[in-house]
Amino acid sequence: MVQGCTSDAGKTTLVAGLCRVLARQGVRVAPFKPQNMALNSAVTADGGEIGRAQALQAQAARVAPTVDMNPVLIKPSSDTGAQIIIHGQARHEMDARAYHEYKTIAFEAVRESWQRLRRDYDVVLVEGAGSPAEVNLRDRDIANMGFALPHQVPVLLVADIDRGGVFAHLTGTLNCLAPEEQDLIKGFVINRFRGDVSLLMPGVDWLTERTGKPTLGVLRYLMGLHLDAEDAIATQRTASGQATHLRVAVLVYPRISNHTDLDALRANPALAVTWVGPGQPIPPCDLLILPGSKNVQADLRWLREQGHEAAIQRHLRYGGKLLGVCGGFQMLGLSLSDPHGLEGGGHAAGLGLLDMHTTLAAEKQLRQVQGQLCGVWAGEEAQLQGYEIHLGVSAGPALQQPSAVLRDSDGSLRPDGACSADGQVLGSYVHGLFDEPAAQAALLRWAGWQGAQAVDLNALREASLERLADEVEGQLDLKALGAWIEGN
Repeated sequence: MVQGCTSDAGKTTLVAGLCRVLARQGVRVAPFKPQNMALNSAVTADGGEIGRAQALQAQAARVAPTVDMNPVLIKPSSDTGAQIIIHGQARHEMDARAYHEYKTIAFEAVRESWQRLRRDYDVVLVEGAGSPAEVNLRDRDIANMGFALPHQVPVLLVADIDRGGVFAHLTGTLNCLAPEEQDLIKGFVINRFRGDVSLLMPGVDWLTERTGKPTLGVLRYLMGLHLDAEDAIATQRTASGQATHLRVAVLVYPRISNHTDLDALRANPALAVTWVGPGQPIPPCDLLILPGSKNVQADLRWLREQGHEAAIQRHLRYGGKLLGVCGGFQMLGLSLSDPHGLEGGGHAAGLGLLDMHTTLAAEKQLRQVQGQLCGVWAGEEAQLQGYEIHLGVSAGPALQQPSAVLRDSDGSLRPDGACSADGQVLGSYVHGLFDEPAAQAALLRWAGWQGAQAVDLNALREASLERLADEVEGQLDLKALGAWIEGN
């Protein structure tokens, strides 16, 4: 098991790297995160929802992702409430205290998945959540030592030296644990190191002397990795690329979900992709994107409070293109209704840019999809594949001019999304619209770059996983790690 001193210490990345190292050796390996809290998710082939990080780790392991790899997924819909997903299906809406009481039930799902993975794979690499030193959450913990201790899983503790205070992180975390939990920690990994490692070694020696535990390796800070983020996104205004051909702006509302939809654009060096966070005006751009949302009405209110509705109208008057994905697509319509209180309830007027109404239904739509963009607006047809995760059901005349045609598993065709009559506004329920190079190029041409050149996001991801595995093989004591795996 890989646990971290903090969130974003490198747990997900280290597990992905180890998955690829073992897969290279012909080991049948699976990732496993008992409990994940994230708004970036993926859909498995059997129609379940898991954290996107576990789908990435499954790709690293060269196996298909399954719901057992992340049996408990928490998707926050407010500061205190969240949707609870068990074995890939939405089961409950709970506040934090109610979920804390529910953990004993959720742990049964964790145990079931653990047993199945242990049966089906040679090695299971477990990822913790947050930090095991969160003593306020020790009671009923199912994500860190609360899982590792009853199952006697050996633990690697990883810390991010780029944050500073790495030795305090490691020794402090260890000191917060009970003696039997300390015994499970077999060694440390220091992540994101820059500079001359020989200057770090006196500290590593001190750490071993102080704790009696070895440091298995120091991983360098690898720049330019194209790996799916588990959840976090920088909300300060930052831009990627050099706007040589197209300027793209993306609204970052409080409950943004699946912002990995934009990874392919951020990886394209000819584009400048700007995140627009709280208190920041929408900059001049060619393409404005409203991404997915876990609470569409609340994020639409936020959008209006920020003054973005008037800015969107101005963007369109000046000829800019507007794309809404999933929750962003729903915002483009005339109205939003939540009769079952799935995201807080109520009714709200949409932005009124597409003639349609959206109602949240009790059953979530979860499916992998493939199909093609419609030629009406793009002037061509382009293959796409992605996935759907949404509660909303949209209806209205706007849907008669769809943005894509999708093929279901039974071979039947169905329309998706909508396009405005003037071709300026486009919406779709499909996450991953830009991931396929052909679809990405067609969308960029629609946005104004006639000679659009797409990047192959999957190829970049694969190259990054190989690079990461090379680093893990070169810097970690895999012999010691292998001995612990064999002994377990």
